[in-house]
Amino acid sequence: RWESGWRAAAKIVRPLLDAMQTTPAFVYLVPIVMLFGIGNVPGVVVTIIFALPPIIRLTILGINQVPADLIEASRSFGASPRQMLFKVQLPLAMPTIMAGVNQTLMLALSMVVIASMIAVGGLGQMVLRGIGRLDMGLATVGGVGIVILAIILDRLTQAVGRDSRSRGNRRWYTTGPVGLITRPFVK
Repeated sequence: RWESGWRAAAKIVRPLLDAMQTTPAFVYLVPIVMLFGIGNVPGVVVTIIFALPPIIRLTILGINQVPADLIEASRSFGASPRQMLFKVQLPLAMPTIMAGVNQTLMLALSMVVIASMIAVGGLGQMVLRGIGRLDMGLATVGGVGIVILAIILDRLTQAVGRDSRSRGNRRWYTTGPVGLITRPFVK
């Protein structure tokens, strides 16, 4: 069955994810710079590798936390493994998966300043240049930009990850075009 293969793969991947999450961020730079040199491409690669473990780990956790009675009910109604995954397990695991997306985004943002050490441009480079030149204004502008971006992305992922059953009554400012803008900031 496909579920036993999923669980076996999760047991193999878990130690790798543990090692990836305990490795300091700077350690990722060495092999990536040796393979790709310096610039934007190695910065993106190192950021993806550094930020990947939480989304994988929390996706596995979310799917494993789907109640067995719901899986049994979907089987009894004749759902194929694909239908069970996309119609039952993933929708029910969405809050946990979005928590993983949230953590992945925050780790990626934390890597921005470190990746700027290998000539990646952007807000991280502003922070690094500001610190290097003792220009606290430049470092603060870059740092505040990263913080504002982190807050906006955090609110967006929380809004998407909220369980639809716990939303209750919807207000006018959470639906339609206005809701697209205001929903992440309204609890």
